[in-house]
Amino acid sequence: MSKSKSISLKDFESKLIKDLKDPFKQNKAFEILIDKYKEKVYFQIRRIVLNHDDTDDILQNVFFKVFRGIKGFKGESKLSTWIYRIAYNESINFLKLKEKKYFYSSEIMMNTMVNNLREDPYFDGDEVELKLQGIISRLPKQQKIVFQMKYFQELKFREISEILGVTTGALKASFHLAKQKIIKELKSNQTF
Repeated sequence: MSKSKSISLKDFESKLIKDLKDPFKQNKAFEILIDKYKEKVYFQIRRIVLNHDDTDDILQNVFFKVFRGIKGFKGESKLSTWIYRIAYNESINFLKLKEKKYFYSSEIMMNTMVNNLREDPYFDGDEVELKLQGIISRLPKQQKIVFQMKYFQELKFREISEILGVTTGALKASFHLAKQKIIKELKSNQTF
């Protein structure tokens, strides 16, 4: 990303934050915020919960929390990082609640979610994508989240560090281990 592009993004976020905190400009600014971040946040959540309807519910909660919490946003991180952090927390809380509610083990829940993904009318992936999602779903939680954020969302380790509150060194190690496990599993499972 060029320096001028990152500066304009910073300026965009600064103005958007200012407008979000202004009662007279808040509604229009919130529409702009949703237009700008909805798709990226949707896919961040979807990669964690794997179900379209659950993702939509969580997405609404995320933007509701952003709307309610914007006045307290201090700008210590990028606006997008703050939103991704809320989305991550909401997704993880949803999975924990679902696990408790239905007494699922994480493994059973992830297998069920991958099967639901296969049947989801919004899923347009192929068999390879399903196998990849199945492999990813069996990774330890930290490795899975880091891999998804780095590989699918193309976030920098610094951004992931701010979202998850983990050092970049630990994130790089988690990503490397996840990548190794995925490659090993794909090589041993070459039926596609």
